[in-house]
Amino acid sequence: MCYSIAFLERKALRLIQRYSGILPPSWRENLKTESMPENLSHYYFVSGFTHPVLPVIKHSGPEMLYWGLIPHWAKDTAAAEKIRKGTLNAVGETVSHKPSFRKSIRSKRCVLPVSGFFEWKAVNDAKYPYYIYPAGDSMFSLGCLYDTWTDQQTGEIIKTFSIITTPANPLMAEIHNRKKRMPFILKTEQIARWIDPASPNDQILSMIEPLDEKEMCAHPVSRDLNYANKERNTPAALKEHHYPELPFLSTGNP
Repeated sequence: MCYSIAFLERKALRLIQRYSGILPPSWRENLKTESMPENLSHYYFVSGFTHPVLPVIKHSGPEMLYWGLIPHWAKDTAAAEKIRKGTLNAVGETVSHKPSFRKSIRSKRCVLPVSGFFEWKAVNDAKYPYYIYPAGDSMFSLGCLYDTWTDQQTGEIIKTFSIITTPANPLMAEIHNRKKRMPFILKTEQIARWIDPASPNDQILSMIEPLDEKEMCAHPVSRDLNYANKERNTPAALKEHHYPELPFLSTGNP
């Protein structure tokens, strides 16, 4: 699964430049920078259950979307709030069949840039958080779906997204050792095809596979991250923490 991420980029321009160099000219020509603030909120740790608004990369350009997909057909606010609690993630193996996602997977795909994400390892009755981050880059590009919902009572238009998940690779199976899932992470050469709404559906579905563990690093971090009542959005969230009772598993430093 993927319910908590880190996003450390503060400047929208740098984020836009990062993707403008690897996407086709047509994307750069359609770039809509006004849809993203100049200064971005950065997070050492943020939980999807707070439904933060985060920058995503769509075919039309960058945009700020809320985490927790609300399908366009949600009938009212109560239904929307209930649905979004269960749509922080979309299971890749069933994404083309689930009512909340089956339309979006065909033409509403985007990328969420993250500095890393967090997952928990279960040892007996205890859970230990790990920070997982790129081995050779500054960011992961997570494959996501998006949708737009209109509140019929207020007219408010709310744009939201969900992170697709895959079965865990060996590294992630060691960390997320009960459910053994991980976010769908795109390779650089896959991004343009992923966000293109014209890409054939069979090609899109075939892309949803675990990233090679060699492209990932991980280390344990403070168990303070287990508690929502603690301040978790601090640099300490990323700091490696050693536990004598925990089997050694550390693959680098952020």
